[in-house]
Amino acid sequence: MLRYSLRRLIIGTGMLIALSMLIFLLLRLTPGDPIDAYIDPNLPMSPSDLADLRGRLGLDQPLPVQYLGWLQQALTGNLGYSIKRLDQPVLGLVLSRIGPTVLLMGTALAFAIVTGIACGVIGAVRRNSLADLSLSVVALAGISSPAFLSALIGLYIFSVRLHWMPSGGMLTPGEDFSIGDLLHHLILPAALLSVAQAALIMRYMRASLLEVLNQDYVRTARAKGVIEFWVVTKHALRNALLPIVTLIGSTIGLAIGGAIFIESVFNWPGMGLLLVDAVQTRDYPVIMGATLVIGTCVITVNLLTDITYAVVDPRIKVG
Repeated sequence: MLRYSLRRLIIGTGMLIALSMLIFLLLRLTPGDPIDAYIDPNLPMSPSDLADLRGRLGLDQPLPVQYLGWLQQALTGNLGYSIKRLDQPVLGLVLSRIGPTVLLMGTALAFAIVTGIACGVIGAVRRNSLADLSLSVVALAGISSPAFLSALIGLYIFSVRLHWMPSGGMLTPGEDFSIGDLLHHLILPAALLSVAQAALIMRYMRASLLEVLNQDYVRTARAKGVIEFWVVTKHALRNALLPIVTLIGSTIGLAIGGAIFIESVFNWPGMGLLLVDAVQTRDYPVIMGATLVIGTCVITVNLLTDITYAVVDPRIKVG
């Protein structure tokens, strides 16, 4: 188990370094000069001043040297300073946005687990019924809909047309903080973020429960006269939930990608909105820092999922 965990940790660390190298290279290959992000276009600078600034920022060095310099600082916790936010430390900016993103994703994950498992059980128990077919169609639509499309449709229906939910933000401007106000702003973006996850969990839950319900020990329980409610909840549901536990972990990455779009549409002050703002303003240090933190979260969750899977099913360690 220890060897398996260490091997997965080494693979995850390698993936994180590869991700940072890819983002660093892509930023340098984008059109334009990185020095443009550091200067005010309304203040003309002489070629010698530009060369001096380029040298002080290390932009006159070869790309491998620039990357290794950034990586060396990142390993010490120094992610540099923002260009467009009055030289604020990138690490401080990123840490200030983690709380809202965790709140949004945690609520969305809770929605997805409850809704997905409940709908999956209904679909399996009432197989081929109208309810099963309806839920399957809804699940297929949910999986096929990208996060930004779900966000725009939900925003139009519930905010613009029905006026049931706020159109954006985390709190009402000018009002004192209250849990009710926070929940009022949180429900719609969290529910929309959970759509794809809930649909995926529902489909896997239905398939897993159907497989368990066809096992011999379930038929034996029915033959002994156990009522169907106890057959499903006591004998079948527990075993059917095992693959769902690992599925939930693997969908965290999907939720992080969706959160970037949801936060942008609803102006939710989290990591996704910070990253989008940084891309629009070409704030390279913030892009690198936010990407590194998001990548670390995704790889850590996947690592914990793999270890959990190995604990649940020891045969995984053999592979």
